[in-house]
Amino acid sequence: MWRGCVILRVQVLQVSTCYIEKEWLHMKIERVDDKTVKCYISNAELQEYDLDYKDFITRSEKAREMVHDIMTQAVEEVGYTPPQYAFDLQIMVVPEQGLVLTFSEKNPEEITEGERLKECLQEMKQVLQKTKAQMGLMDQQTGVSPDREKTSEQTSVKSKETEEGDSRPQFSIFEFASLERIGQLAAVLPVHLRVLSKVYVLKDRYYLYLHRGHAAYERYAKACVQALEFGCLYSAEEETVLFFQEHGDCLIEEKALRKLAKVYGP
Repeated sequence: MWRGCVILRVQVLQVSTCYIEKEWLHMKIERVDDKTVKCYISNAELQEYDLDYKDFITRSEKAREMVHDIMTQAVEEVGYTPPQYAFDLQIMVVPEQGLVLTFSEKNPEEITEGERLKECLQEMKQVLQKTKAQMGLMDQQTGVSPDREKTSEQTSVKSKETEEGDSRPQFSIFEFASLERIGQLAAVLPVHLRVLSKVYVLKDRYYLYLHRGHAAYERYAKACVQALEFGCLYSAEEETVLFFQEHGDCLIEEKALRKLAKVYGP
């Protein structure tokens, strides 16, 4: 059940060894309350699993397996009920001992930009599929020009944007297995898409920062939906952007999609 939940926010704390009263040699689970569980992982175990705190920040496959082990052990040892929706993760780095991971469950009403973006994209994807089907049907039956239908659709979208005051998520970060996958995405996107884009690399994974820029929200959302066909949504949180700026390598600083389209496009 918990496998479908989302890590919304990751906080990293650096503390001295004296902050922790006792040393620990093996993984230890403590239940703080009904919604919070704490896990102590020794440096020896981190070395055995070939992990460090950055793996949890980047949600690497190894970190996901470790979280699975932690949750399984928490259920068996302290009767913890894993979250149904999402949780925040606090990472306390104790240099001479290991990591202290604190998982805090988040309620649906507490879920912020990342989940809002997912809901927005899902809704947009359904709207696009329905609109595409309707446009095809109209074109066949009545000969109505798709361009005319598109103009009407854009007008509707602009009205909706005015009503909503652009309160929807304005940027997102997608994760890709390779730079080529981002290039393949860039090759299928419109040439004059007025979004802002950057590419970061961290631990052999590639991340596309995609900001709405001056694009209509419909066009930005379409680009996000297409990105899901080549990679996966990683985050839509400001803290993640700051993390990549500090810890990631910025491979392409600006106009990343346009530059990659020239390389991977037809």
